[in-house]
Amino acid sequence: MRDKDYCPQSSEEQTNEEKSQTSSTADKEGQEPAAPLNFLSKIGLEKFYPNKLTLRSLLEINKSSIYEEAVESVEIIPWCFLRKLFEVNAECRSCAQLSISHEENDDLLDLDLYAADDSAGDNKVNPLDIVVALFLCADSFLQQEMALKMSMCQFSLPLLLPHGNKSQCTLLLWALRDIVKEWCPHGLSESRGFVEDNIVQANIPFYSFVRLKNCSLSKSQLLNHVLSSGQQNRNIFIHRDVEGGAVKREIANGLVEVCWFLPCGTENLDIFPEPVAFANLRGDICASLTQFNFLFQVSTATFVFLDKVEENEHRILASLQDVKSKLCVVVNKGNTREDMMSVKTLLDELDLPNSNVKTKDSRLNVAEFSKKICAAIRTLLTVETTTMNIETMVDKAVEQGLSVDEWIENDQKEAVEEFVKKIGEQTIQDYKLLQLPLQGENWKRLSHLEMEEFRLKKAGGLGLEEKTSQLREEQQKIRNEQSERKPSTAMTGYIEHLSKYDKEKRDVFLKWMKLKLNAHSRTKVSELRNKFKEQCKKKDVKLIAELDQALLDSSLGIEHYMREMGLIYEFSIISSTKAANDMSHLPGLAAELLLDGYPLELLDGDASNIPERWVTDVLMELHKKVGGNSRLLVLTVLGVQSTGKSTLLNTMFGVQFPVSSGRCTRGAFMLFLKVSEDMQSDFNFDFIVLIDTEGLKSPDLAQLEDSYEHDNQLATLVIGLSDVTIINIAMENSTEMKDVLQIAIYTLLRMKKTDKKPVCHFVHQNVAGVSAHTKIMTEKKHLLDQLNEMTQIAAQMERQPSIKAFTDVLDYDMDKNNWNIPGLWHGTPPMAPVNTGYSEAVADFKKNLLDTVRSDRRNEVSQIPEFLEWMRSLWRAVKYENFIFSFRNTLVAHAFNNLCKEFTQWEWEFRREILSWQTEAVLEILHMHSESDIHTWERLVASKKLEASEKIEEQERKMKEKLDDYYRRKDRQINLIETYIKDVFQSINNLADEIKYFLNNELDFPLEFRKQVQEIQTKCQSDIELWVTNLLRDCNHCTLSDEQLTKTFEKMWTGVIDQDTHDSGSLQIIGKVSFEVKSEHQFDSKNDKKTDLQRLAESIIESCTQFVLDKAKTNTDYNDGFTIELLEKIDSSLQGSLEQWQSEFEIDLKLHICGIASREFLKMQENTSVNMDPKRHLEKKKTQYLSDFLDLYKKRDHCQRKASDFVQLCIKPAVKQYICRSLGVDIVDEILTSCHSAEYSSRLFFQYNIQKELLQEENFKSFVKYIRNYEIYVKDWIFQRILQKISEDKTLCKIKNRNLQVIIHKIMEAIKEATKEKDGALLPDNKESITELISNMRRHLIKDISISVEAEKSTLFQIQSTCHPFINSLKISIKGLKEQLEEEFSNSEDITETLNKLPIKPQDELFKRVFGCGKQCPFCKVPCEAGGKEHKQHHAAIHRPQGLANFIHDDNCKLVETLCTTDVHSDHAFRNKVTKREWHPYKDYTTYYPDWNIPPDPTIEASDYWKYILVQYNDRFAREYEAKPADVPEAWGRITKEQALKGLKDAFNIK
Repeated sequence: MRDKDYCPQSSEEQTNEEKSQTSSTADKEGQEPAAPLNFLSKIGLEKFYPNKLTLRSLLEINKSSIYEEAVESVEIIPWCFLRKLFEVNAECRSCAQLSISHEENDDLLDLDLYAADDSAGDNKVNPLDIVVALFLCADSFLQQEMALKMSMCQFSLPLLLPHGNKSQCTLLLWALRDIVKEWCPHGLSESRGFVEDNIVQANIPFYSFVRLKNCSLSKSQLLNHVLSSGQQNRNIFIHRDVEGGAVKREIANGLVEVCWFLPCGTENLDIFPEPVAFANLRGDICASLTQFNFLFQVSTATFVFLDKVEENEHRILASLQDVKSKLCVVVNKGNTREDMMSVKTLLDELDLPNSNVKTKDSRLNVAEFSKKICAAIRTLLTVETTTMNIETMVDKAVEQGLSVDEWIENDQKEAVEEFVKKIGEQTIQDYKLLQLPLQGENWKRLSHLEMEEFRLKKAGGLGLEEKTSQLREEQQKIRNEQSERKPSTAMTGYIEHLSKYDKEKRDVFLKWMKLKLNAHSRTKVSELRNKFKEQCKKKDVKLIAELDQALLDSSLGIEHYMREMGLIYEFSIISSTKAANDMSHLPGLAAELLLDGYPLELLDGDASNIPERWVTDVLMELHKKVGGNSRLLVLTVLGVQSTGKSTLLNTMFGVQFPVSSGRCTRGAFMLFLKVSEDMQSDFNFDFIVLIDTEGLKSPDLAQLEDSYEHDNQLATLVIGLSDVTIINIAMENSTEMKDVLQIAIYTLLRMKKTDKKPVCHFVHQNVAGVSAHTKIMTEKKHLLDQLNEMTQIAAQMERQPSIKAFTDVLDYDMDKNNWNIPGLWHGTPPMAPVNTGYSEAVADFKKNLLDTVRSDRRNEVSQIPEFLEWMRSLWRAVKYENFIFSFRNTLVAHAFNNLCKEFTQWEWEFRREILSWQTEAVLEILHMHSESDIHTWERLVASKKLEASEKIEEQERKMKEKLDDYYRRKDRQINLIETYIKDVFQSINNLADEIKYFLNNELDFPLEFRKQVQEIQTKCQSDIELWVTNLLRDCNHCTLSDEQLTKTFEKMWTGVIDQDTHDSGSLQIIGKVSFEVKSEHQFDSKNDKKTDLQRLAESIIESCTQFVLDKAKTNTDYNDGFTIELLEKIDSSLQGSLEQWQSEFEIDLKLHICGIASREFLKMQENTSVNMDPKRHLEKKKTQYLSDFLDLYKKRDHCQRKASDFVQLCIKPAVKQYICRSLGVDIVDEILTSCHSAEYSSRLFFQYNIQKELLQEENFKSFVKYIRNYEIYVKDWIFQRILQKISEDKTLCKIKNRNLQVIIHKIMEAIKEATKEKDGALLPDNKESITELISNMRRHLIKDISISVEAEKSTLFQIQSTCHPFINSLKISIKGLKEQLEEEFSNSEDITETLNKLPIKPQDELFKRVFGCGKQCPFCKVPCEAGGKEHKQHHAAIHRPQGLANFIHDDNCKLVETLCTTDVHSDHAFRNKVTKREWHPYKDYTTYYPDWNIPPDPTIEASDYWKYILVQYNDRFAREYEAKPADVPEAWGRITKEQALKGLKDAFNIK
């Protein structure tokens, strides 16, 4: 009984591989030319025909490459197929069917099944037609990629591609060129050897399977059984029973597919002991006669499937030559007798042996029958026959009239063959030495020297700076040697070919380079492996080591030529201008290659170095080529070697990082993937940058002592550069997993210090899907426990004890950051396809990862320039083993400096607003009449304090709002300095507290003292006015001359004034002589220690004396706060010193300074007492009272005089006070808006300007003062700059006159308004209205000037004039006052006195802007330049040789020449008062100075400034410090003044 599944079908029922499968457009001769175009139009690919669909367009990141789209129309089918194929998903062929569900027709009575199928035919597509259509539309490189991915899925590949024009088709040699396979023939299984070869060049027995028109047996299904072992039946070939396989083929007839069986070396698993190739012709041989003839000629044997033989078929087969050895007939028995006779006739004529005829009857199913076919093939394999590889089939193809997809005349191929020919029989190492010399030992040595310089682990007997100079000289020597080398012939040719070809030819050239070089490397590596095995048996240790190194050095690929090209450029720019010009086009060329999808070597793994200039210029060229739109998302995979890192990236993004080419990948490569325009706004980036790295825990590097350090460096670099890091973990090796986790966490801890916030995903490979579901929570919890354990270990190594758990390092979610992915292969390679579960899991991971990135907009995306800055800083930190380097990063420094500039401006606006308010508040207090009681005064002051608090809170809030707005802006790399936001907010709080304290002190001015003085003055004034009135009454009865009247007045005046004497007491003599350090002051009796302590005392005395003098210059009275502030200053200076002393020293020093201060403060009190003395105050008014007395007696008109006196005695002091009060603020504004504004814009720029000026002036004393008394020097410098500025063009006079104009205008307006009553009418013209006039004026001017009530009363005493004349006289006097003051201002020359007596001193305000916290480096005394007064860490742009700060070697009394930036990265030690004179490693300086960050110099030249200064003044500094000159390196003596200035500019990032 026949098996119903395999019963023969009638001609009307034939499907897929039968006659009914031929297209309706095909006639007996084949398909019409219109068929492909019609089908391509149907599926929407007509615009890509022929060969217009590019690989680059497929690699672009767009919606279809990320999100799975439902196949709702046939136009979507090709794109769905490609997306899944690039994910290496074996289910891609299922995309050929629409996803629209149709109700199944289960009604057995409805027999019109075929009609239903025909009606839906337009929506059905055969997967083979999709494959053919895509190969017809794809360009040659996309064809290669498609073939490679199909090969990984273990699909059959197109060998002969039909065009649709009758029998025309193309041999796809080029498309298959990229496929490299590994296999183990049974002959090598014992030795565990293997073969690795390009599949088109491998000589493999080739068997073809074809059919006649009448054949009911599916050869494709049978082949699948032949190629499948055991119960596994893989659909390598599409057949009628697969999804879409029964759909009528439209363009795939005539297609020849090929696949290979490759043994794994295990007899129980392998079907054949040797590799075997199988070709399958679609359609019958009559319709594809050319293909059949070609296959018969190139095949080891051809299997013809048939049910019967028609006449023309008989003729074709009978005409074949050598049929006995090459033809096998497969007969499906069970047809009519007539059909069987036609078969027998053919067999008799061909005279085929029985072994060449295989008959299938109904008792055998396909699986059983396939065993007979396998046996026949195994038999044929034992017969020695000549084999032909695909490459050698070209001639046969041309003979048959077939076209070949590979160019016969190919300039690019010939050029590459010339390259390979020149390699010849020499070893790859020798070839590299000759043709790629720049990447040889010199480059590796240079890299090693740079690393040694940065770490200074082997200084030997030399000093650190001498060793550093020696290393730099050796580096420069190597650079010079490298720059003098001319490009080799190979590199000249390589660059010439890349430069002259257009894009298409260049791509072909590079592909041939890759193919030929890989083939050559495979051959060489194979030979070396065999030798290595032999030597391992002989156990020759020396030879084994040599061969091991040879294996490492025997890789040769395009990356080596690109590396050499980069180094040619890198070293050309330091050689002659001509060489640099000749190579200037190379970065642009490399940038084009990057855009075309070629990787760029970021880290040279052989030398462990980054050619920074090359990488920078290439990426900047790319930045230009894309119009500045280069926002990057950087993604990398990190994991143990050979755990599928590159495969993971390849599967995620469809790229081709090498996974097996017989070579060991070293270093890191970057690949740019364009994001489509429609997705750029969603993702907020323009490119995804993939970084592929060598694996950690490499066995090739395991024997090296620094392999763990190498892994740490690599991990730090790639994680630091990446926005997303994938930690790839192979679950079967828990030990290696633990190591990888520790390396990754160690790196993440470092990144936490730098504000880099990488997103981390953990990918667990080889996790079984079923068990993962049930065990997932347990596994995740176990992983988290391991992460916490590793975090604690890494935190100890990085000295961050506060970090206890992994969640302290970065945001981690067990569900969102863990991905379980099944194993890659479904079965045993090399015949195993990629596991569909693997592809699906990776695609899901990719979608979720990009969705997370898209939704998380917290971090600012870097563009190429920012990425490069970060790369340089990060690489420098890796070399230094220093990871607290955010300030040293130019980008971070620039961003922070911008913030500091803004903050400084906000601070001044805050201060200026409060100072203006303070002026008004003090005026209001001063306006209060002396007759007010003490409680009224206190209430007013209390209310002003409350108002001050509210005002400060308002300004504080505004400043914080400005900061918030600043941090919300996206154009200033704010994300780089987010960590400092707390410090800046704290600085605002501290600023508010400081201003509040200052303002309360100002409002707490001893008003009660003033009130008492005013009461005395008022009482005396009343007494005098009473006596003058009485005297006038008495004298009216007699006639007296002016002389008599004056004598009478003098007698009265002397009697009224009661003289009050004041005794200031005697002063102590402390502080009148110089302070001297005594023996009882010291711990150590050495003379040099006494000298050091003496210098400390003198420095503190000088600083404190300056403080006292500054206070004494003000016109204020002394208060106890001055002394408290002075003592705090002494304490601060002593705490910052590294010297040791006895307590007697501190007591005597404070007494000495207080003695100096007491005399100055006593002078302040005396001056205040004199100024407030009632007698002195009334004496000033004596002349005025005498004039009043004489005028009244003589009854003269004194209106003009009274008005003039009022202006001079009341208005003029108030006007001068007004100008004086605002003058300080105005001078600051003048300077901040002048050409000098940049000097005060930030602390960094201020430091640069001071040091630049010092260098230009070359004044040794100035250097000493700057270094030893930094605060005094800065104050003097600022004061001199202010003097210089306001002396130019009479600037001070102009400012005063400007303010004078303002206040005079206000006074005139106030007079105008004061002449009116409340109802708007003019004041009455009587004597009483004058008082109301003055009162009105006071009210209008209350916020501007204070008109003294007492002065007003004395001035208007006994006034006889009426109001209106007085107003006119007043206006005339005001005009005179304006002219008088303008003249005074013009003639005034003592600018210094003016500045010292201002209530708001501009020098103090500018000092506050730029001085900062005032802390100095504990080793070299360089001042801190961090923004604000409150910051977590102090830092400076450049440090200096410690000898400049009076540090001397204990053993030889010479000035210390080393920089602290060198010492802290060496094995040297230090000791001082803080360490209790115990030696302590410089590397661990943060133990004692945790608030200081001393990173390495940002560039080699950064410290040239201070090196130059030490060399120039070495002897003078030695004499100054009573020491011997420093032993400076010889190289420092060659630093010029210009180089010193350039180093200064570079250090402070001055463009």
